Amino acid sequence: MKKQHGIFKSLVVAGALAGVLGVAQAQTQSFRFASEAPRADTQYQAAVKMNDVLKAKTNGALDLKIFTDSQLGTFQAAIAGVRGGTIDMAVSGSGNFTGLESLIGVFDIPYLFKDSEHAYKVLDGPTGMAILAKLEPLGLKGLAFWDNGWRQMTNSKHPIKVPADVKGLKMRTTGSPAHIEAFKELGANPVPMPIAELYTALEMKTVDAQEHPLGVFYSSKFYEVQKHVSLTYHAYSALVLVMNKAKFDALSPAHQQAVKEAALEGARHQRKLNADNIAGIVKDLKSKGIQVVEKVENAPFEAATKNVRTTFAAKFAGSADVMKAVDAQR
Repeated sequence: MKKQHGIFKSLVVAGALAGVLGVAQAQTQSFRFASEAPRADTQYQAAVKMNDVLKAKTNGALDLKIFTDSQLGTFQAAIAGVRGGTIDMAVSGSGNFTGLESLIGVFDIPYLFKDSEHAYKVLDGPTGMAILAKLEPLGLKGLAFWDNGWRQMTNSKHPIKVPADVKGLKMRTTGSPAHIEAFKELGANPVPMPIAELYTALEMKTVDAQEHPLGVFYSSKFYEVQKHVSLTYHAYSALVLVMNKAKFDALSPAHQQAVKEAALEGARHQRKLNADNIAGIVKDLKSKGIQVVEKVENAPFEAATKNVRTTFAAKFAGSADVMKAVDAQR
């Protein structure tokens, strides 16, 4: 009888333990995270870092399911998916949000930022957070600015050393009004298109050139269809990490804070990775036979694109005030 009682007690304990574990497992909430960039890009590594921090801060209650390589669609589909709730989070270039909130496009203006530290100070501070808040009425919770990096020019025709070298090139750009206007000022023919279509467009000569941060150029293997890289550092390019606002609002205050903190940790991690990777990428590109112009005089390019500020301020209400706030933080 005692033996049967002991067996019964063990079964009860085991059942209770299984129930607790089942409840814990059921309470884990996973978020679908979309990125256009390849798995080899630092966007993926930043998302992994964010996921590790998020799980640690919530004792495993929240985690990310990361989808790279445009698996959940191009940036239009991903952003629309987050707004509609079919995708929980997405990270994409700031220029891809300008159709929803034009003021984000201020950050794409050439030579707006003095250096990386200036950019981070603005984006992580009140100015950047105020811009992200403007996405909330559109169903998006802006969590943080991640790091696309400084944009560089590449093409299949000739080295770019001075503004005249850009004239006449069919240049793939983002849809950002600032990017498009800048290349018009330089005499190029800007052709906006999603990154998922770019390799083929370069290969088929639909476009001659493109401008991306070096890490994206490298991870996307555009060097296979481009011969010339020029380190122009003509504009800083932020990424915007967004979450479906209704799903963010449904979280407890503690979990909301954990998501925001984990997003910022992902940003810091990616910024360091991108900065550390530049020298190695340049070395490897040269070993592949790519012609790299490492020293480009910025002043002529800055002078050639100075009207972008004036054009942007005239076209988009409030942008002059944002530029003034950015300049004050130099």
